[in-house]
Amino acid sequence: MRDIVENGRAILEYTRGLGFEGFLKQRLIRDASERCLARISEAAVKLGPTAEELFPSHDWRGMRNFGNILRHEYEDILDEATWAIITRHLPPLLIELETFLTQYPDEQETL
Repeated sequence: MRDIVENGRAILEYTRGLGFEGFLKQRLIRDASERCLARISEAAVKLGPTAEELFPSHDWRGMRNFGNILRHEYEDILDEATWAIITRHLPPLLIELETFLTQYPDEQETL
């Protein structure tokens, strides 16, 4: 769970102040963001069904699948989809995970 938060925060830091057009112009930021999304995907895989049990309002299957796309079908990745994940889906996920980790600090080592 910490990996998701750390990589998600990194993505938001990389993209702070950028709109979609700015994101498209910054290959380094796009590449770094995609790498962090791949790590988030892998962390979601490791969480397994616990993720759905604790945080059912998020698309965990989609997160896991996006990692496969990033690794195996990267030429088909749409920048619009990546941007939507960063701007619409990532912030509420991070808020929920950070709130959980604040409430249950002992879980930080196990999740």
